[in-house]
Amino acid sequence: MADIRIIEPAEYNLKLAEALKQSGDFPKPTWIDLVKTGAHKQRPVIDEDFWYRRAASILRQAYTRGVIGVGRLRTRYGGRKDMGMQPPRFIKAGGKIIRLILQQAETAGLLEKTKGKRAGRQLTANGRQFMEAIK
Repeated sequence: MADIRIIEPAEYNLKLAEALKQSGDFPKPTWIDLVKTGAHKQRPVIDEDFWYRRAASILRQAYTRGVIGVGRLRTRYGGRKDMGMQPPRFIKAGGKIIRLILQQAETAGLLEKTKGKRAGRQLTANGRQFMEAIK
C-alpha cells in the first residue's frame, strides 16, 4: 500500500470525494446549500460536491497530521475577512460543518476519538486502509 502523501493533493481529494459520495456514509445535509463556511466568506458555496470535497480534505488532514480536532480544522479552513476601512484580519471557519463531517466519519468507522496528551480524532485501521486503496 502506497503512502498518499506522494500523490498530488488536489487529484487525490477529488478521487477520495468521489469514493465518499459513492459509499453513502456521508449524506449531504439539506441546509448545506444555504450556509456559509465561515464568517470570513460573503456567500454560500455554489459547488454541488462541496460536502464530499470537504470531507475528503478533512480525512486527508487526519491522514497527514495524525490527531485532529475541530479547533485546529477551524483554523485550517479559516481565512481573511474584509473589514471595510479597517485592515483585514484572520477569522476561523465555522465549526458545524467540520464537526458533522467528523461525526459522519466516526459512524462510518473511518475515525475514532482519542484521549490523552493530544485529544481529538484519528484514523482507524479501516480508515487508513480505505484511503490507501484509492489511487
